[in-house]
Amino acid sequence: MDATTAGRRVLITGGTGSFGRTMTRRLLDRGVAEVRVLSRDEAKQDAMRRTIGDDRVRYHIGDVRDYDSVLRATRGVDFVFHAAALKQVPSCEFFPLEAVRTNILGSGNVIEAATRNGVGSVVVLSTDKAVHPINAMGMSKAMMEKVAQAHARNDPRSATVVSCVRYGNVLYSRGSVVPLFIEQVRAGAVPTVTDPGMTRFLMSLAESVELVEHAFRHARAGDVFVRKAAACTIGDLLTAVCQLFDVPAKYDVIGVRHGEKQAETLASREELARAEDFGDFYRVPVDARDLNYAPYVTEGDFGVRDTEDFTSANAPRLDVPQIVALLRTLPEVRAELALRDGALTP
Repeated sequence: MDATTAGRRVLITGGTGSFGRTMTRRLLDRGVAEVRVLSRDEAKQDAMRRTIGDDRVRYHIGDVRDYDSVLRATRGVDFVFHAAALKQVPSCEFFPLEAVRTNILGSGNVIEAATRNGVGSVVVLSTDKAVHPINAMGMSKAMMEKVAQAHARNDPRSATVVSCVRYGNVLYSRGSVVPLFIEQVRAGAVPTVTDPGMTRFLMSLAESVELVEHAFRHARAGDVFVRKAAACTIGDLLTAVCQLFDVPAKYDVIGVRHGEKQAETLASREELARAEDFGDFYRVPVDARDLNYAPYVTEGDFGVRDTEDFTSANAPRLDVPQIVALLRTLPEVRAELALRDGALTP
């Protein structure tokens, strides 16, 4: 990614979020000419401006729901990382049309504007909740993937390559559970869990950026890239946080929230039957067949029979010591521990 982005202009939608801030710093370190941050929150933009302090970062107030603002932001851009989304499962359950407007229609606006302005590559960020979705957030993200894949099918000669990445829980991203656990532990409260037996994929923010970079380097139109992430139970994750902060591993079970699954799925068996193995990643190519199904009536693909979904229930399982080691790699957790140790120092 270094050589291809050096001297280029990159747009990150939803760029004030956890992913956007991390990717911005990474791009600046690699010599980009300009990073454009498109978001609708001027306060977060101002905070990011003061924190990063680099005049190669340009901040655009706008909303992916508004095609004109996206069209302006993509003008003269070489690459787009589309991270803007509604991500909270319960809020999307109560306001599903808002998820449609941002995650589906907004993504369509980004792809259309990028195509119109001749952007070379668009990578859209998806989620494990898009596979076999049961909640509005996952359904809207699944449709976002379909919009990206439809671009590949309907405009195969387009100069704009649109691809997707799909990942699970990003540790310490905004709204994730680890900051909540740490906040509860530091306040002396008994942490709350929905169901300690739930399993979830775990990925650091750095690993999520690496997945996007992998897609950027290797994508063909319509590809979906999946990282082979490890998983853990929510109960073990909380136990690991408690061990880090030297408190008893106790919790209150509050029950499953709206739209939550017991386990998540990063790739379906149908996708894995045609996926390419990249070591740490899977590439799932788009099904590029057209609407003429006649050639496929008598010929089928039996590979799916020997494959199973890649879920957080059958993925490699991290135990508590492994989760502790993973948490210690996170700069935010190290900062929290340093703050604790500083507060305890006489």
